[in-house]
Amino acid sequence: MLHKNDVIGKYRWTICGLLFFATTVNYLDRQVLSLLAPSLSKEFHWSNSDYANITAIFQFIYAISMLFAGRLIDKVGTKIGYILAIAIWSIGAIMHAYAIPIGTTYNTVMAWAGIAAVPVSIAGFMISRSFLAFGEAGNFPAAIKAIADYFPKKERALATGIFNSGSNVGAILAPLTVPWIAVNWGWGTAFIIIGAIGFIWMFFWYFLYEKPEKQKRLSRTELNYILDGEIILKPVETSVSEEKISWIKLLKYKQTWAFVIGKFLTDGIWWFFLFWLPKYLEVQFGLTNTDIAFPLSVLYSMTMVGSIYGGYFPMYFIKRGYNAYEGRMKAMLIIALFPLAVLLAQPLGHISYWIPVLLIGVGASAHQAWSANIFTTVSDMFPKKAIGSVIGIGGMAGGIGGVLVSKLGGRLFDYYEALGHVQTGYTIMFVLCALAYLLAWFIMKLLVPKYSCISDL
Repeated sequence: MLHKNDVIGKYRWTICGLLFFATTVNYLDRQVLSLLAPSLSKEFHWSNSDYANITAIFQFIYAISMLFAGRLIDKVGTKIGYILAIAIWSIGAIMHAYAIPIGTTYNTVMAWAGIAAVPVSIAGFMISRSFLAFGEAGNFPAAIKAIADYFPKKERALATGIFNSGSNVGAILAPLTVPWIAVNWGWGTAFIIIGAIGFIWMFFWYFLYEKPEKQKRLSRTELNYILDGEIILKPVETSVSEEKISWIKLLKYKQTWAFVIGKFLTDGIWWFFLFWLPKYLEVQFGLTNTDIAFPLSVLYSMTMVGSIYGGYFPMYFIKRGYNAYEGRMKAMLIIALFPLAVLLAQPLGHISYWIPVLLIGVGASAHQAWSANIFTTVSDMFPKKAIGSVIGIGGMAGGIGGVLVSKLGGRLFDYYEALGHVQTGYTIMFVLCALAYLLAWFIMKLLVPKYSCISDL
């Protein structure tokens, strides 16, 4: 054993920083549309259901792509897989600026095929969202696999929470920049500028990332610590089997279904907050364009706390003798109670728009804490060679859940808007947001009541 004053090394946190940057870009790109939705809806005459369809196609393609993204990351490796993913989603983000000519071309082709046309703007944005979703699906499978490669189990939830907080930073930066760019230079320019940032990240990732066993910047001491979870001097065997594991085989395990159901029931809540809050603030409180920048920035600043401290929270239980999985589940139960605050958003909203902003901020913060931990349950229970595939399956389930939540929201808002009571639609959606995490936790606990690591893959 090394003396406590000996230095382990910190290069693994450089990798975590790169993952944080990529996730920030990921959420910047996907949030541009939601921030511009109120003005775009007026310009192109979108109903709530039209906007729901545009967001739902993103979630649907994201869901399907997550399944194959996990498999691709496992096959080609984290380094190349991540570069491909961010290149595709950056191009997809920029495509939004050209949604009208894209939609026109689409309708021309459909006319030749004898298929009825759809509104040009809807077609163009749906195609652009599809490309964005296809690329963005690679972010989390690649990032979680990189965390599993570069961090021992006891540090993975914290590292996941840190990189996942990039989604919050992206959500903070977007309302501070996108509306201003759109007002001064046009909405198309906003998509182009934000979309181009991903190409900067690719340069750093290419030169700084390598598998730990081949990473020249990583000391032997730190590599041993990563692989063994302790500070040791003896070399650690680093070869692992990389044979392909079928989805059918993974679906036979309750551990897989626990993750899948947990993602299915809760991912859509985050999507709802991300895609619908700007429209909620406009409909409920009349806030538009740059008016929403500060409230949304405050809300998503709160989610950073949830992401980072949520990842650290299980250590409280682990240090008291619980294994990693059991400590994580205890933490997740407590985290699942916080979204109940969202139930008060509508009843107290008449006081000030800041009341629902802060209450929804508590719920969104809890989601990020939940997300940091549910991702890490996969590396608790599965060998490294299966992590990308399991994350992909769960991500697909989460995306499908997001589609259903978006479609439900669009239908409810159109229905109650026609009756002059659009607030009722938001009340129903906020109840769903508040209760989803407790339901997910109880099902996960029922499926995997005690820690059980898959060892026969």
